[in-house]
Amino acid sequence: MYEKQLQRVGLTEGESKVYEALLTLGSSTVGPVVKRAGVAYSNIYEILNRLLEKGLVSFIVKEKTRYYQAEEPNRIRDYIQKQEEHLKESRQTFENILPELESVRSFVGNKEEAEIFVGQKGLLSSFEKLLKNSRKRDVGFFFYVHDPKYYEQAEKFYIKSWDILKKYGNRWKGISNERLKETKLAASYPKFIEQKYVSFPVPGNIDIMNDKVLITVWRDKPIGILIHSQEMAESFKQYFDSVWKQAQ
Repeated sequence: MYEKQLQRVGLTEGESKVYEALLTLGSSTVGPVVKRAGVAYSNIYEILNRLLEKGLVSFIVKEKTRYYQAEEPNRIRDYIQKQEEHLKESRQTFENILPELESVRSFVGNKEEAEIFVGQKGLLSSFEKLLKNSRKRDVGFFFYVHDPKYYEQAEKFYIKSWDILKKYGNRWKGISNERLKETKLAASYPKFIEQKYVSFPVPGNIDIMNDKVLITVWRDKPIGILIHSQEMAESFKQYFDSVWKQAQ
């Protein structure tokens, strides 16, 4: 009866049918829910789990059997509020990275290629792509900004990334701000990484290998922007060389 309206507030078709069926049935096992909602039995547990995550359904266990029940309809208001909060966070994340994305666009132009990776697994994939087709004699360069807020997250990621770097056998030269010196990460750098420090700001978390540049934005869910651009890579290499001479 209210399936279309429930879909407009963010539920899927299956979620709408199951929620409305539970409102009518009260506490129920899955069999009657499947029959009442008209959904496939193979999908019912996935749908119920999503409704549980959204706080719209709960269950109790009687004699090892789950009985599901719909939460009060006003809980939908809480669900909508969470959606609004998530949208606000997404908008803020976008606003934070927009200047960097625009910078990328200005470097890349229409004839170059850029890819975006999200989360730590995505970043590991971006490193694989950064190093693809590199040779052992190639040298990579990086800038790293130590930010205490995201240090633990970054430390775990970069230690994992060293396994990828070892596989390709490249040498690396890096420049970081001085705050990194006293960290476990700085003390753990492998032999193939030569590290220097500066007291002035560095441009960001940037890795350069041949004609590719990887820009990493550390957030709760980090973002990697991999750019295939000879011109951009050369520009960063020149800047790196000038800073390297001043670094300690």
